[in-house]
Amino acid sequence: MKYVLDIVYSIVFLLLLPKLLFRRFTQNRYKDGWENRFGKVKKRTDKKTIWIHAVSVGEVNATRTIINSLKEAFPQYEIVLSTTTDTGFSRATQLYGKELSVFFFPMDFSFVMRRAFKRLDPAICLLMELEVWPNFTTIANESGAKVVVVNGRLSERSFPRYKLIRFATKWMFGKVTMFLSQSDEYSQRFKALGVANDKIINTGTLKYDTAELSDNIEGKDVLKKEISLDDGENLWVCGGTGPGEEEIILEVFSELRKDNATKDLRLAIVPRKPERFNDVAKLIVDAGFKLHRYSEIKGKSSLEIDKDAIILGDTMGDLRKFYALASCVFIGRSLTPMGGSDMMESTAMGKFTTFGPYTFNFKQTVEALLNGNGAVEIKDAKELFMQIDKAIQDPQYRNTIATNGQNVIKKNQGATKKTLDVISKLLETSC
Repeated sequence: MKYVLDIVYSIVFLLLLPKLLFRRFTQNRYKDGWENRFGKVKKRTDKKTIWIHAVSVGEVNATRTIINSLKEAFPQYEIVLSTTTDTGFSRATQLYGKELSVFFFPMDFSFVMRRAFKRLDPAICLLMELEVWPNFTTIANESGAKVVVVNGRLSERSFPRYKLIRFATKWMFGKVTMFLSQSDEYSQRFKALGVANDKIINTGTLKYDTAELSDNIEGKDVLKKEISLDDGENLWVCGGTGPGEEEIILEVFSELRKDNATKDLRLAIVPRKPERFNDVAKLIVDAGFKLHRYSEIKGKSSLEIDKDAIILGDTMGDLRKFYALASCVFIGRSLTPMGGSDMMESTAMGKFTTFGPYTFNFKQTVEALLNGNGAVEIKDAKELFMQIDKAIQDPQYRNTIATNGQNVIKKNQGATKKTLDVISKLLETSC
């Protein structure tokens, strides 16, 4: 089977190569980590490892409480962390680069995975949310390493795709030791794909535990000076935005500026993907707005800032600081059908948070927030305008929603302990 997969992977890789090269030279993506992707990965000690894989930024952020707990509970193991995307690698390096070995996830060729497993010698592999690969699980089983899906979820969009290849999915998932699911709904989907009942435990989502229940974020005050945000000024932050949304945001902002009560509102837009920074900058200028790119003012608090200008957050790792300064937040990739972005960070900070109707990647979180009146779902530009306008003009309304959101996060915490209990039992049996 592994040789068949290698042949398939080779064909797919050759077909994708022109696209990869195009993005490499036009968007500056995929330029780093190729030695990792071919299995040349390192650990820092001669200990057996706990290998954690987190695809991108959201999954990396979700590792924080579990990594801290594992370090404390199992000092006899070395923790290593892999990621897939450039943004995920940047975030992982920012969080753990000084203490953990951080690398790009190897490609699922059998010879590549064998090389990686030989170098890392993992006792257990923790896959954040899902990201199960056939050669990875096969070689993990052969090497005696347990494989656990942590914070597991299977979205509405991906579930039908897995069902189409249920015979292959059942075989691949059968090599996974345990599925620690975020919710009963996700647990039922895993069962529908052939996972045995005794392999599934509903632990809740780790993201509630990793959410910081304060806006006292390191670097917040520095950012405040850099963008010349005065006490009492209102900042609207639109984070994780995607194609088609910035135009709507700019239209709404233009209307808000016409209202005397909101004419001094300031705006920061932070696109989800770095390769869109230049495109969004052009959109802002073409719409007739002045622009400050944060990359050009970061670290230069003495620069004169035009308060009428829109701030473009075109750096990595600073979105949380922008949220910490916000009066109102819009969560991107939700007004167009892209599945949404993480809304826990801003709600946990006690910020008035809005998002569009397309949040299928965060269904459980959205339901909890809306049921607790802790965030506002809008369907179009008109509703977005109405909600931001109301929130700025009615601080009591804004603060009530924000406080409710923060309480929802508190109420749903506790997944880290449940997850650690399962991992502990598995590691004890592997000793």
